[in-house]
Amino acid sequence: MAATPSPKDSDAPRKRAPRRRPAASRGAVPEPESQNCAALVVAHNQARRIAATVRAAAAIPGVDLVLVVDDGSTDNTQDLARKSGAVVVRHPHPRGRSAATETGAAVIAMRDDPSRPPRALLLLDGRLGNQAIGAAPLVPAVTEKVCDLAIALTANGGRAVGLSTKAARKAIKRASNWEVKQPLSSIRCLTREAFEACLPLARGAGLEPAMTIDVLHAGLTVTEVDCEIAGTSRSGVARSAPGRANQYRDVVMAIGSRRMRQGIDATSRAVTGGRAPNDEESE
Repeated sequence: MAATPSPKDSDAPRKRAPRRRPAASRGAVPEPESQNCAALVVAHNQARRIAATVRAAAAIPGVDLVLVVDDGSTDNTQDLARKSGAVVVRHPHPRGRSAATETGAAVIAMRDDPSRPPRALLLLDGRLGNQAIGAAPLVPAVTEKVCDLAIALTANGGRAVGLSTKAARKAIKRASNWEVKQPLSSIRCLTREAFEACLPLARGAGLEPAMTIDVLHAGLTVTEVDCEIAGTSRSGVARSAPGRANQYRDVVMAIGSRRMRQGIDATSRAVTGGRAPNDEESE
């Protein structure tokens, strides 16, 4: 004979296990969105290597956009770059690396998703060809927030020599007490914030040392990263005596302009008590 349930068993309300709230409703901090990177390639008459450069840059983990700035080429650099999968913008006449880099960065900014962090910028040269893949270690150094500017150490990470290099190294050490090995290395990755701290970019071979000084002056971090790239990546490679003289001139002028800018900033802060010169009292 089956047992009859007692009133206590049948009438008492049953207790339900408490329902767990989702992690987001319990105040958990959401994971930060990952930062992507755009490869910015400046090229002038690089039809022989631009396709290989674009393909190698696109293969770098974290790079979701390859943009080529054709700086007034007279060959079919832009056509080959576009066929290789790059977004291409073109200057009708050569304007130099600095102007081309500024153009490319502006186009990349327009293609950034406003709901995501701005893309980091990987600066490459159209001459790199397949070796562009060697710049891969620079990307996580920036996107994972190890630093704001990562400079490639190429040719086995050796200490670069030359008058221009020595002048740039001395200026950077004066600005930060840090002795850089390859101050003229043109292969770099940096955040959008670091890039904007450098505007307007210095011209010619002064671009790289001025960029390093500007980023340090803005209170951001810089490091050098070993990259498997066989050749040197010095800006404005100069093989002739006039070329070396022009390179040295560019570096010295860039250093001088940055020193003057920092002096003006320091004077303005002293005069205004730390406020920007155009700040007005609210009272």
